[in-house]
Amino acid sequence: MRLGFFFYLLGYFVLLLLVSFVFSKRMKNLEDFFFASRRLPALLVFFSLCASWFGAATILVSTDQALDSGLSSFWVMGAPAVITVLLLAFFLACPIRHLPIVSLPDLVEMRYGRAVRHLASLLIVWYMAVLAASQMVAIGQFLKSFLALPYIWCLVLGTGVVLVYSVFGGFLSVALTDALQFILLVSGVVGLFFFLLGSSSLGEVSLLASELEKAHYFNFFYDLKRNLLIVLSFTLAWTISPIAWQRIQAARTDRGARQGLFASSAAFFLLYWILVLIGMLSLPLFFSQKQEGPLLSVVIASQTGAFLSAVLFVAVVAAVMSTMDTAINTGALSLTRDVYQQIFPSRQGKEVVLAGRFSTLLVGGAAFLIATRFQNILKTLGLASEIMAEGLFIPGIAMVFLRKRLPLAGFLSLFLGGGFSVVRFLCELDLLPLSWPSWPYSVPYGLGLSLAGFLAGFAVERYLKKGK
Repeated sequence: MRLGFFFYLLGYFVLLLLVSFVFSKRMKNLEDFFFASRRLPALLVFFSLCASWFGAATILVSTDQALDSGLSSFWVMGAPAVITVLLLAFFLACPIRHLPIVSLPDLVEMRYGRAVRHLASLLIVWYMAVLAASQMVAIGQFLKSFLALPYIWCLVLGTGVVLVYSVFGGFLSVALTDALQFILLVSGVVGLFFFLLGSSSLGEVSLLASELEKAHYFNFFYDLKRNLLIVLSFTLAWTISPIAWQRIQAARTDRGARQGLFASSAAFFLLYWILVLIGMLSLPLFFSQKQEGPLLSVVIASQTGAFLSAVLFVAVVAAVMSTMDTAINTGALSLTRDVYQQIFPSRQGKEVVLAGRFSTLLVGGAAFLIATRFQNILKTLGLASEIMAEGLFIPGIAMVFLRKRLPLAGFLSLFLGGGFSVVRFLCELDLLPLSWPSWPYSVPYGLGLSLAGFLAGFAVERYLKKGK
């Protein structure tokens, strides 16, 4: 069976690499490499956004959460995904596309000045490297279970393939491979759902949940306060995420961008519920035995037949890689645009493409180092998401709709909101002797500081202008 999984993986990797080589010669400038020449049709916007969203956390963690908590687990990742995409479609897609920017820090500089731009750029590159590292850890651990290879070699294998097709093909190859990966993902997830539906029922799940004293298993509103705070945290972070913005900017038309977003919201609603049901329907499989490793790893290895195991195996690998390639590509965009082009503003054309490829290797290499040294980086990933929500959401949304330069407001908002998250993280590591609330209960405090900083800076700048 392990040899079979190896050949499934090899065939899939070869297909991904072929796509990247086919499109490598089309990369002639920055917009070709990072925005697919801004000609992405609605269908590819849909595929790329869906695939980039469904990474290791969604596939592996969501099913485990559903196995443990039942219906209410939809709040953890499903609800914020649907809400975020609808907010982007209704309110932000058109304003984002009409902004004269290449990257998010371009807009930061327009509204808040160069110093705040540098802070935002560092934040984005760091966040994307950590996000990519989390997917590398996932693929290393997942492949290790099936290929009987050391973790580091599995890490090298998965990361190497993603870096090759990302370096050669840029965002277009990422979008096209995302489409393939999303199709595989949906096939595997739907296949597993019907497999479990044939072997267990919700009635049986209800009886077993009662025996396990899980009275909340079918209560959608269980632990609502905590779940709503999680929704708030993820929604704010994902709304301002450069991953979604990049796909909106790469769309051919405003209508195409919105169509892709609306289609994604419908897909997210359906697929997240399927993942919840997969976790719940798996309860009979683990009722009398201890779960060893992620739910899906155990199911693929021991519960399904050869064909479904092959589809699921490739689908999970695809889910991990689709988020990894997106994080690396988006981080490389910020590194190229916000560092390289700030130092060498006269460089254009293929010189920028070369810098983009080098930036891809740098971001991927940084993420790889994180993954080799910290195999459990969920807390670090949580910090990154929290900083995006508390540090960038308020100044980020304000700069889309405001037309004035407000450097003090932007700086104070980013400094206070992001600084709060950093201090809270240091407290969790016991490096600071403070008893601050943990995530997600800390989110309102960080948001409050960010908002207070923005309003204070806005008031001071307005006062100074009146004084002149």
